[in-house]
Formats: sequence, structure tokens, C-alpha cells
Amino acid sequence: MGIISSRIPWWLRGRRAPEQPGPGGVEVAGAAVAAGDEVEEESEEAGPSTSQGGFKRKTDSGGPPAVGRLRKRARGISGSVYEKLFLMGEGSDVQIRALGEVWNLHKVYLCQSGYFASMFSGAWREATMDTIDLQMPDENIDSEALHEVLGSLYQSSVLIPPRRVVSILATACMLQLDELIWQCGEVMEETVTVYTVCSYYHSAESYGLPNIRSICFQWLLDNLMTHPCEELLLRQLSPDIMKELIASSELLVMEVEMDVYAMLKKWMYLQLQPGWSGPCRALLPDANLWFARAKRESGGTPFLETQEGSAFVPVFQHLRLAYLICELSSARIIDQDALIPAAWLTPVYKDQWLALVQAEQSKGLGPTDIHVPSFPEYNMRCGHHLPKEVRCSWRWASLSIGWDLVVCYANRRIIFKRSAKNKSHGLGISLLWQRKVAFRLCVVSLDTTGRATFRKSTEYQVLSPGRDEELEVVNLESQDVVFPIYVACNFLYVPREGQGPE
Repeated sequence: MGIISSRIPWWLRGRRAPEQPGPGGVEVAGAAVAAGDEVEEESEEAGPSTSQGGFKRKTDSGGPPAVGRLRKRARGISGSVYEKLFLMGEGSDVQIRALGEVWNLHKVYLCQSGYFASMFSGAWREATMDTIDLQMPDENIDSEALHEVLGSLYQSSVLIPPRRVVSILATACMLQLDELIWQCGEVMEETVTVYTVCSYYHSAESYGLPNIRSICFQWLLDNLMTHPCEELLLRQLSPDIMKELIASSELLVMEVEMDVYAMLKKWMYLQLQPGWSGPCRALLPDANLWFARAKRESGGTPFLETQEGSAFVPVFQHLRLAYLICELSSARIIDQDALIPAAWLTPVYKDQWLALVQAEQSKGLGPTDIHVPSFPEYNMRCGHHLPKEVRCSWRWASLSIGWDLVVCYANRRIIFKRSAKNKSHGLGISLLWQRKVAFRLCVVSLDTTGRATFRKSTEYQVLSPGRDEELEVVNLESQDVVFPIYVACNFLYVPREGQGPE
């Protein structure tokens, strides 16, 4: 009896799972395989509970609907083969033992797996053994997943429910079943929701599915600040993922950068107090009370400088502080919360004050050209939610670009207007000369699962309107757009000396 524990899993040797399927079907030689060329697709999960080892199939409860995808194969592998050879073990020539279960199987079928094909050929001692003990190197692999994946070698179709896809993917990767790996990727791509996105993201990283990782990351960028199940999503996000999201200029921010800071406070509070429960509207007030108490107990030490707060420093370092302090009410909140160390804020206040004085006392026009690689790093992210198609207009309060920018939606058009009427903004608004601002605008529509059904973006460009001048930025007249929609815009209006756009 051999113990298969020394064999290094293929994903640890640097191999990555394929992103495209191979040829349909797998031909297997041997008397146990029935002939046939017709392709079929079954509507039910193939096979009853196995009689080998007394294994019983688990049932799912709660969470998202357990819909899945059927895997197609040549009809040559029939249901009777699955029942007689796999479930009953007739004519078995090898016994597989793992996770407390036993399967009486056939090498001719197992050799469809790259893992077993390698094991049963060459100089491996298992090639001549009748009983193989498998050690599972991955905690995502359970007995049910192993049963389903081994059974897939004997049947024409396999149902992969979303709640089981990670375990099946882990098992398929270990056994090197490229077609099943690809099938799992398809299921994951079609079933990304608030319930599955984080587990899919981590699994895609672990098992070499970069396309699925990108899809999940984009879903998080679109839904982090827009999804109605905010608490559920924030609880699942690790600091590593949150750091990437906060750093991205593709993040769909609602409404301004200060709202990113408020969202991070709620996320950090849930990480520190996972037992919190209550209505969503109470989450931010409860977080504020908790951090105020922590401030008193630490003698006023900024929270990110405490031992508890140190784990969150890499995330908060990606906040765009320059855009948090450009509005008085936001600056006061930052100061009162005392989460962020003064050493972070002092140079930002200095830079912003000098930039404001320069904007008011010189005739600099702002950026005249756009260096795209630098633009994402320094821009301000703004957003607005349009729940239905009605004429409306709005301003982003903390957008101090030297003139009053009004955003209008009318007749399926988004328009920027420089207003010369509003003179209540004081120091930040100048009507004396023409100023320029770099921007990019994106319109996104999301369905009930958070999947983007429409996305349209402008190129990076420089905006330089005259007084009361209007500029049509996006025209949706001929587009199939379903409301609600989200309007996201990136602005760059404070040139940094020697960095970014000039």
C-alpha cells in the first residue's frame, strides 16, 4: 500500500490552469467504454449517492441559488457505465483511498487525469499497486468534491453548483483535469455575486485563473460603494484586496473621496468588531462611537499608530488625502476622528495651501497635456447615482478647480457647464481667467447581481470651458442603457511639482 504524499502538486511547480478548453470529450480505450459519437446534455445531476464507502451527497442551504452548468461529453460514456463501474465498482483494478472514503475504480478511466496518467506510467511505484492512499494537500478539497471529480471520468455530464465550484476546482487542479478546470472557470464567470466574489477572487489567484480574478476585481470596483448589501461585502474583504481597491482609479466612488474615507471607517470597524449587528444606517455612527472611545483610551494617539490599527496602515496609505481636506467639514471630521497620524496630514495641508494660493494669485492654466500613467495616481474620483431617467444637475462639493462646474443630465446627454452665476464659493472659485482641468468620465449600469450590463468611458482629455459654456461629454442617445446608472469622473486639478501632468 503506497502513500502519495511526496508528490508535489502541479500548481506549486508553477503550472497555470488553462483559460481555453481543449477538444471536446476524452477518448478512453478499454472494454469498459461504450462506443458512440453523438453529443448529449443531461438536465439533472448524473448518478445517485455512491454506494462506495457509504458516501452521501451534501445539500446546500442558504446563500445564492444553487444553479450550475452541465459539462458536455461524448455519449460513449453512458449512465450505465457510471452506475456499474463507478458507483458499484464492477471490474475494479485499483482502489483509491482518501479523506476517509474508498473508491474501487479503473486505471483506464483514471488515466484521463494527468495526475493519475503520470502515476500509472513510468517508474512510479504506484504503477503496480492495487491500493493508492491519497493525501490531500489542499484544504479546499473535501470528500464530496473528490467523489464528484472522480465520477466525472465515468459520466457524460457534471453539474457544478456555484457553492461547490471552488472545491471542485481545487480537486480538478490537483488531478490535472484541464477540461473540468475550464468548466469551473465558466461557472465562476457567470455566477459572480456578493456571496461568491471574494471566494472566487482568492480561488482564481490560488489556482491560476487570471481572467476570473480580473472579473472579480472589476465587480468589486463597481460594487464596493454601490451595492445595497454593503455590510456583507465589507465583512468579506481582506486588507490586501481592500488596499488594491482603494488604490485604483477605476473604483466607482459615490460621491467624493471623503465617502471613501467613511467607507473605510466602517470596513475597519467590522474587521475589529466582527460580532456587530444592526441596521445599515447604524453602522457608521456605531463605528464613530467605537473609535472615539479608542481615542480616549489611548490618550489621543492616532488610531493607525496604535497596535490595533497598525494592520490597516497599508490600506489607509492609499487614501487620496489631498482631496479629503479641501472641504472644511471633511477636514474637521478627519481632525476629530484622529485615525490618521498628523505626520501624514501636515505635508498635504502645506501642499494644498500652496497650490490654492498659486491658483488664486497666478494665471497658471493647470494641466495642458496629460501623462496617462501618472494621471490615475493623482486624480480625484467623483461619482453620482441616477436612479431614473429624469433631467437633473449636480455639483461635487469638494471639487475646487478654480471655477464652478455643474454636471447636467438631459435628453440622454451628460453635459459639463462652467457657471458664472454662483459666486458663493469664495476663494476656490475664480472668474478672472480661463482655467483647465484634466478629466475622464465613465457611465456604468449594473444589474441586480452587480454585473455591469453597460459601460462607456471617454478618453483622458483636458477641459477648458469659457464662462457659461456647455460641453457635451457623453451622448447615450443611441445606446441601450437601463437605469439606474452611475456616472463616475476622474479629475486632476492640482499639478504636483515635478510629478504627474504638467
